[in-house]
Amino acid sequence: MQWIKNKWLFLLVNIGLSFVLFFTFAPNYNLTSFINTMFYLSFPYILIALLLYVIQGRFFDGVTFGFRRFRAKMSKHDLLDEWKDKPLPSEQVNKSVYHSFWFQGIGLLITVLVLLIIYYL
Repeated sequence: MQWIKNKWLFLLVNIGLSFVLFFTFAPNYNLTSFINTMFYLSFPYILIALLLYVIQGRFFDGVTFGFRRFRAKMSKHDLLDEWKDKPLPSEQVNKSVYHSFWFQGIGLLITVLVLLIIYYL
């Protein structure tokens, strides 16, 4: 997501995409269907952001390190200790991608909440 310079413009593109998906796949053209479409679009962003949060929190680093060490000990061909130099999963998470997914997911979710307030008033 390095090519995305303006996160607000990308949020508007996502809202426009939700309009396109709404008019393409909605069985009924009402506010409830549009809210559902917006939620379906925001859910993958939030899910990926949460996955990146867990990876960034060094949760999988120990497991990855253990599997690499086990594979190096059991392998007869790999005598070098290059498995120690490989980057861990938490070191490979790009901060700008992580923040972009959070911004898009939270932005779309706030839009869904505003639409729900309008719907129930």
